[in-house]
Amino acid sequence: MRISVDKINELLNSKKRITITTHTNPDGDAIGSSFALYHYLLKHNHDVKVVTPNKHPEFLDWVPGIKDVEIFDDNPEKCMKIINDSDLVFTLDFNDLKRASKLGLAINKFKGTTIMIDHHQNPVGYSDIEISEPNITSTSEMIYMFIKMSGKIHKIDKDIATCIYLGMMTDTGSFQYKGVNSITHQIISSLLACGVDNNKIYNNVYNSNEISKLRLLSVALKNLELITESKTAVMHITQDDLKKNDYKKGDSEGIVNYGLTLSGIHFSVIFIEDEDENNKFKISFRSKENFPCNEFASSFFNGGGHLNAAGGIYKGNLNSAIEYFKKSLNEF
Repeated sequence: MRISVDKINELLNSKKRITITTHTNPDGDAIGSSFALYHYLLKHNHDVKVVTPNKHPEFLDWVPGIKDVEIFDDNPEKCMKIINDSDLVFTLDFNDLKRASKLGLAINKFKGTTIMIDHHQNPVGYSDIEISEPNITSTSEMIYMFIKMSGKIHKIDKDIATCIYLGMMTDTGSFQYKGVNSITHQIISSLLACGVDNNKIYNNVYNSNEISKLRLLSVALKNLELITESKTAVMHITQDDLKKNDYKKGDSEGIVNYGLTLSGIHFSVIFIEDEDENNKFKISFRSKENFPCNEFASSFFNGGGHLNAAGGIYKGNLNSAIEYFKKSLNEF
């Protein structure tokens, strides 16, 4: 990481036009890391833009600086110009341009320097400079480490600290996942010292639900099936369920975790049908202890992620999806 940090700082020695990008359906870590870096680079007088592939969930509308975000799906031509006019493009919280959909295609054509900072396994290797640390809990924590290794820890103000805290909190299940350690909590302590309101951030993310989210949760729980011999909980939400319950982006966030609240359950899965494409399911996997969600997702569902949290895709009807999942679970 040290060598890559030094290379990046050499590029940042003079004023640059910089675009920060992240993955499709940006979550707390994607938004947190992007805007933490955004505020940090602004402090060094760079010209900085954040471009996301599509809209973030409404529960992240409070994030400092997010009103300035450019959304590729809303204005592709404008966003492509922003990228093409840049000197540097940072890609955060993903390691394969496919994860950024059409924005990824634009990044692939970019002629300047591309810098990847990410904590997922098996990077594809598309960038000019790469910082890949799968053992770190979040990309937001990596941004903190980048700033610290740059000797600029004093530059972390309340806005930067708030963004980093957001990403770390959401990508660790509020600091309960296995990768959380003493270093994680030391960083959190330093962020709180910068004025972070941890209670406010938690409430903004987890206690500001719309009725549509709770209705969707009730659908998932009603559909819950236990596979006791495998200590597994399986839920599903269909496209029809989304429409009936006035689904909004972000409503399905965190529902998969409810399976793990059951005694004796170590693996929880939810299949959510794409709101626009029939028979295409986005799958979220969560686990306790050492069940490798990432290996299971990559082996059977063209996905990946982390030990205790991963995602995948299945194309086919719901019955075949569940049947294939059960068969895969037996084989794993």
